[in-house]
Amino acid sequence: MKLRTITLNNVRRFTAPVTLAQIGDGLNVLSEPNEHGKSTLFDAIYALFFKAYGANDKEIKALKPHAGGAPEVTIEVETPEGRFVIFKRWTSKAQATVHKGGTLIAQADAAEAWISNLTGTGAGGPSGLVWVRQGLTGLTDGSKNEQAAALEARRDLMSSVSEEVEAMTGGRRMDAALARCKTELAQLATATGQKKAGGAWRTAFDRVEELRAQKTELAATAQALHSALQDRHKKRRALAELADPAATAARKDRLDAATAAHQEAARHAEQVENAARKVAAAKLAVTAARTRLDALRAAQTERDAAAQAAAQTAADRSATSARFAAAQEAANTEQTRLDGAEVALRGAQADQARLDRQMAARAGAQRRAELTTRIAEAEAARAVIETHAAAAKAGPDRAAVQRLEQLAAALSTARATRDALATQVIVTYAAGRGGAVQLDGAALDGGTPYPIPRGGVLQIAGLGDVEIRPGANAQDTDAVPQAQQALAQALAALDLPDIAAARAAADVRAQAVTATGEARARLDALAPGGIDALREALAQIPEAATDDAPLDPAATAAQLAAAQDAAAAAQSASRTAAEALANLRAELAGAEVARQAAQDRLARAEAAMAGFGTDTEAGLAQVMATAQAELAEAEAAHAAQSTDAPDLAGAEAALARARSIEAAAHAEIAQLRPQIATLDERIAIGAGDAVAERLAECEQQLAAAEQTLARYDHEVAVLQRLAAALTDARVAARERYFAPVAAELKPLLHLLWPQADLTWTQDTLLPEKLIRDGQEEPLDILSGGTQEQIALLVRLAFARMLERGGQHAPVLLDDALVYTDDDRIERMFDALHRQAGDLQIIVFSCRQRAFRDLGGTRLQLQHGAA
Repeated sequence: MKLRTITLNNVRRFTAPVTLAQIGDGLNVLSEPNEHGKSTLFDAIYALFFKAYGANDKEIKALKPHAGGAPEVTIEVETPEGRFVIFKRWTSKAQATVHKGGTLIAQADAAEAWISNLTGTGAGGPSGLVWVRQGLTGLTDGSKNEQAAALEARRDLMSSVSEEVEAMTGGRRMDAALARCKTELAQLATATGQKKAGGAWRTAFDRVEELRAQKTELAATAQALHSALQDRHKKRRALAELADPAATAARKDRLDAATAAHQEAARHAEQVENAARKVAAAKLAVTAARTRLDALRAAQTERDAAAQAAAQTAADRSATSARFAAAQEAANTEQTRLDGAEVALRGAQADQARLDRQMAARAGAQRRAELTTRIAEAEAARAVIETHAAAAKAGPDRAAVQRLEQLAAALSTARATRDALATQVIVTYAAGRGGAVQLDGAALDGGTPYPIPRGGVLQIAGLGDVEIRPGANAQDTDAVPQAQQALAQALAALDLPDIAAARAAADVRAQAVTATGEARARLDALAPGGIDALREALAQIPEAATDDAPLDPAATAAQLAAAQDAAAAAQSASRTAAEALANLRAELAGAEVARQAAQDRLARAEAAMAGFGTDTEAGLAQVMATAQAELAEAEAAHAAQSTDAPDLAGAEAALARARSIEAAAHAEIAQLRPQIATLDERIAIGAGDAVAERLAECEQQLAAAEQTLARYDHEVAVLQRLAAALTDARVAARERYFAPVAAELKPLLHLLWPQADLTWTQDTLLPEKLIRDGQEEPLDILSGGTQEQIALLVRLAFARMLERGGQHAPVLLDDALVYTDDDRIERMFDALHRQAGDLQIIVFSCRQRAFRDLGGTRLQLQHGAA
């Protein structure tokens, strides 16, 4: 099939018929700018061959023009049987027809069947292999349905031209066998080899697991019943042994004997304990007698030492008190001398200060006069600043005046512009008629132009009035009122009547600002720190007293020096006497403290002696000897009692053991009887459930289920092995399977990369890797330009295979070389020309300059039907 003429009507932007005619056999090129209709032409061709005339999906709706209408496409094709004209209209009055030489040979569904027979099955047929839509230059572009259809078309093509590997090593028979194997396997297992939910394999597995769980449960129940029988037998035997009369009597005899032995040992232990208490009491008596005797002796020694210390500290206190009185008298004398010296020093210092003031007053007279003058001038400058401060802030500043002048200039410009563009009246009076014409009541001078932008009324004496109206297109003179209003608003904001008043007010403000600045400069120069600082400096300069008699500097200085020396000597002597007095005061306080402490010690010692009453050292010694004799007698009695005493701890242990044996026997008997009754009931219930029979039946069912599961396990393993074998065989035959397309592609590939080759994937029947210089490069890591170049070469190879298989389909390329550089695009042009010898290739491109050198037949869209 070859395309000869294409006509569109009511297709997107083509609301009137357009035709692409004179399409040749080989390479044809339609190179036009964007939005010229190339993609619309491609979509229309696709719709005619692959969209039923009754379709109204989004792709058909996308063909409708904005203005509405039913899309129509007409294509003349040439086949070995001759030329045919195919026509389709969608949406409104949908129609499909096929004509040959003006004769209708098929319409409606028959026409659709004729088109399908011409193009192959579906959109993935031969045309789906070699047509490239704009923006889908890759081999795997498009929707999932388009990709699946293209894969099926490739599979049909590869199988049809690879007959020598058809017999179960590749092609359709192998694909069918592998597909059936995978279908049967998918009914039993998941893609990862696991048991499929709801499948027979999973059902058999679940049945085995269920029976195994049931078997485990029944076996556990049977085992529990058997254990209960054994446990009941053991418990009955234990109860019989515990309840035997001989065993009961033996336990009672053991308990009675242990009780008697324990009572005997307890009585003897009590006697030994009484003897031990007597020994302890005797020891306490000896200790108390020794302690009292020692305390008496210590109290006598302390009383003697305290009496001696009290006498010594009283004598020391009296001596220290006498020395303190003498020091107090000396200190008072020195303090009197110091007071007199300080009075004389203060008088000398006052005379020296008065002398200093007299000298300073004489030296500061000129400085006082200077500061007085500066203060007066500074106060005058400050008065000037205060006088002009209000004027310096009142009235417009220079910027405001400039703004007013700009507004006035704008008003003058607007008036001049208005007068220049407005209609003018010039009156030329006859002799003696001057002033006979008035404009709005004002007489007009002869020869003078008067603008009337908004019209006016001319009063002509003796004739009447002439009203002048501007035309509809007269110059708009609103600029003058706007400028007047802007100037008036600015003057009103400043509370000024006109520009002259504004300038005068600005001059007054400027003069005030200048005067204020000059006065501030003088003030800063006279009083940098302020007038108050000058006043403070003036106050610090003393004034000469008028009634102060002058002093002799030499005599005053000598008097001050003598007073200072006398005061220093008196102060030193007073300080020495005060220090001696302070030392004696501290010594006297220490002597008093020592005396008082000695008195307190003596009082405590005498009180301690009084606590012994009439006790004497000899009497307390006799009491201690008596207590020691009683202690020896008690210890001898305790030793005699402790000899051959029964073992109380052993007797207590034997009694505890006998009691525990008796208690344990009673407790075990109390536990065994209800346990035996419970086991009797459990055994009776288990015997009625026929556990053994149910377990045997479950084991039979489990064996049958395991056989079924083993059969499915074997079937899955066989299917998995078969799928692996078929896949391995298909991979092994890949080179022979892809040999035809590889042979067609190799010369085209070598135009770009000499010695390069492609590896193919069995799943998609598309190139997987590019081999260059011995290196394998996956296609998805190559640049966009390289990927589109390989995709185009593969399509050209498929087109040649289709042509050799008798399924000639035109190659349609809509902007298929978008990312290719200038060097490679030349070689791609060579590839297109190489294939165009046997194929019809139609290239749509917006790259006019780049495709100018492609060659081939140049096509143009023509308005109007063919």
